[in-house]
Amino acid sequence: MVSHEEFCAAALRIDPARTVDQITASIRKNVHEDLRRKGVVLGLSGGVDSSVVAALSERALGKDKVLALLMPECESSGESLSLGRLVADKLGIRTITEDITPILKAAGCYRRRDDVIRTLIPEYRAGDRCKIVLPPIADQKQYRLFSIVTESPDGVQTVKRLTADAYRGIVAASNFKQRVRKMMEYYYADLFHYAVLGTPNRLEYDQGFFVKNGDSAADLKPIAHLYKTQVYQLAEYLGIPEEVRNRPPTTDTYSLSQSQEEFYFSLSFDKLDLCLYGKNHGMPAHQVAKATRLTVEEVEYVYRDIAAKRKATRYLHMAPFLVETIDEIVT
Repeated sequence: MVSHEEFCAAALRIDPARTVDQITASIRKNVHEDLRRKGVVLGLSGGVDSSVVAALSERALGKDKVLALLMPECESSGESLSLGRLVADKLGIRTITEDITPILKAAGCYRRRDDVIRTLIPEYRAGDRCKIVLPPIADQKQYRLFSIVTESPDGVQTVKRLTADAYRGIVAASNFKQRVRKMMEYYYADLFHYAVLGTPNRLEYDQGFFVKNGDSAADLKPIAHLYKTQVYQLAEYLGIPEEVRNRPPTTDTYSLSQSQEEFYFSLSFDKLDLCLYGKNHGMPAHQVAKATRLTVEEVEYVYRDIAAKRKATRYLHMAPFLVETIDEIVT
């Protein structure tokens, strides 16, 4: 039977130099020939995905043709801003900082969310912090429902199971953040005649971990075919700072610190990458279990969860429906 190390090497190991050449060539073609734009703009979050996309774009187009937007708000981590600047400085690309807090307040983002939280936790007050979480894969025998976690300034935490209505209310309000950031990206794209870059990796793209007309909106998505593990390989090859590469993947959406694992995936990205690869290639659960050091039952559960998320988030990938098909305009 294949060992864990052999499986990882065979399944997810890439040739970074060849991959970089392929992606940079695609970026140049997409931007200059297909989209006929002068350069690109992207939101730089301080995470590994956006950092790798920024580095690939700088290699493809040159530092003068890449604009990185830093878009903090009052609940985002200060680390996101500092790491974003660190990456931009290393690449030598231009940055513009836009604090989106005033727009979010005007739209009622925080107020709408907090009003929903208080229907479950009446004592929740301004200054308290919050996040929503899912139970880990180890709790697979239970119905995996979201809970709200709040924390008062003196560190007292409260956890309540979310109703379907409360979950939708909190997510609907929180999604203002991704949509406002994308609005800013398209503002600068229009201003400079640039294309907008999307930064999802394969795991996020496949599993619908994005907001429709928010971070889903882009003119090109250069790393959507790469597993998260492969993005980290490119990050090392491209010389992305260690501070970024060592930072755990985070949503940076809620005021309490939150990993992508506890918010959506319920499993570390390295194991989930292998499960996704295994499912995509028809591999039996027992083989993936040995590679990931999960139980066979856990892998089978992950396989079902992957399929369920694909079904539930299919809507996010869909284009608008038309009453009649409109022939493509040929010039």
